[in-house]
Amino acid sequence: MGRWALDVAFVWKAALTLGLVLLYYCFSIGITFYNKWLTKSFHFPLFMTMLHLAVIFLFSALSRALVQCSSHRARVVLSWTDYLRRVAPTALATALDVGLSNWSFLYITVSLYTMTKSSAVLFILIFSLIFKLEELRAALVLVVLLIAGGLFMFTYKSTQFNVEGFALVLGASFIGGIRWTLTQILLQKADLGLQNPIDTMFHLQPLMFLGLFPLFAIFEGLHLSTSEKIFRFQDTGLLLWVLGSLLLGGILAFGLGFSEFLLVSRTSSLTLSIAGIFKEVCTLLLAAHLLGDQISLLNWLGFALCLSGISLHVALKALHSRGDGGPKPLKSLGSSADLELLLRSSQQEEEDGEEEYFVTQGQQ
Repeated sequence: MGRWALDVAFVWKAALTLGLVLLYYCFSIGITFYNKWLTKSFHFPLFMTMLHLAVIFLFSALSRALVQCSSHRARVVLSWTDYLRRVAPTALATALDVGLSNWSFLYITVSLYTMTKSSAVLFILIFSLIFKLEELRAALVLVVLLIAGGLFMFTYKSTQFNVEGFALVLGASFIGGIRWTLTQILLQKADLGLQNPIDTMFHLQPLMFLGLFPLFAIFEGLHLSTSEKIFRFQDTGLLLWVLGSLLLGGILAFGLGFSEFLLVSRTSSLTLSIAGIFKEVCTLLLAAHLLGDQISLLNWLGFALCLSGISLHVALKALHSRGDGGPKPLKSLGSSADLELLLRSSQQEEEDGEEEYFVTQGQQ
């Protein structure tokens, strides 16, 4: 009877993990293709991103309210001094990362975006070393070389290569390294009480919105105000379609964070990292099949080289965690575009059995 119960429990856990991975794939891959689809007809990616931030803020605020009502425990609210002095740098870096990523879809294919954004782990490692969050080891140098070499091979003589789009997404990856290093430092400041990612999302979104607004005003403000799809609309039906499409993106962005939260809370961050590697492969295969992205053998070899670097990074994290008898607090964030996660609740919350944290949307 005991053996049968163990077998049933194993099968149930495996089925649950598979279901959560598929849910994560739906939101993660879905938002990538959504961004590419929408930017084909709606050429205002910064405005799109700002609306997504507003939706995420509303959903995170609602989630905080529901959790507070159910647990009868007040959520953290930072003072204006701490908010502007400590949260603002992280919010600005996050806004630039997300904004430039979405902007790049105007110029490049999904396959080139996926490959280039996967290099974010390279910059995260570099800034982790600069800020002394990670120790320099030969294995980390190998990871950096594999990812950088793979990125070079993937973009070398690519028939669909676009310099402007590549520069935008590579800049987003670079800023992403700064973003997640700053976020790691922010979450490790116990006095702020932002160890719970849902509280982090709630506090980041307004400053992210304000941080993107100057770029929006300079590059899109005038064009948006004179566009028939928004401010000078003549067809109410078209306006509702545009607003509905933008709202869908915000829901997908929040859903991505929610699916990541479910996967990590029920399994582990290592499971999410491994799932993310296969997710990148699925994204490229779908891009080649559905969108007709042209990927040469050299490009595939470059992508394989990059994935080997990411896989080595994931394996090193797993070995390091086992060697220390448990996971280290927020070491080496992320292993791909959508694996830049903040997955640590406070020790007190773990002791209380509280699983009410959410994960920030990795990249759109």
